[in-house]
Amino acid sequence: MGLLSEGITEIIAVTKDNAAPIGIISKSGQTTPKMILFKGSKTAENVKKYGWVTANFVSDCYLYPQYAFSDAEISDLREVAVGRHKMQILNSADAWMAFEAKILNETENTYFVSLEPVASEYIRDDLRPVNRGFNSIIDATVYATRYVLTHDKAQLDLINYHLGIVKKCGGSRELESAALIERVCGL
Repeated sequence: MGLLSEGITEIIAVTKDNAAPIGIISKSGQTTPKMILFKGSKTAENVKKYGWVTANFVSDCYLYPQYAFSDAEISDLREVAVGRHKMQILNSADAWMAFEAKILNETENTYFVSLEPVASEYIRDDLRPVNRGFNSIIDATVYATRYVLTHDKAQLDLINYHLGIVKKCGGSRELESAALIERVCGL
């Protein structure tokens, strides 16, 4: 699958007029990648309604907290024709993969979704190194999405731990991302 590696690959998922950070799960022996979506989210409802999603690989860490806590602007997206679908991708994607998405199972709160790859494109050929601050922005964003719902001190401790790494190891864009997370969490 080229762009996906074994484990959970963090991407920006784009569905109809929507973007959100999501982990795509790829395990050895698994026939297709999977994702878990929370019911009530725009991403889950769009996957259920339209049956497609694009995975956008980005080197701008700010996009993870931005799309976790605010809607995508239509100007952030562009349409691509993929098979029988007109899908959307991020204008700022370094690469993307398109999937037909099928809900395999659901619980009270989630959908378990199978992803069938149908197209991909590398947009940028240049290597963009990732620093430790970038990785900690992704982790802090995950914990922040939980914290804003629960205000659980354990989540707050994890956010602060990762923002500490960002402040030591990140560049200017990582520091901007940390400031956004702090604002959203009321820190």
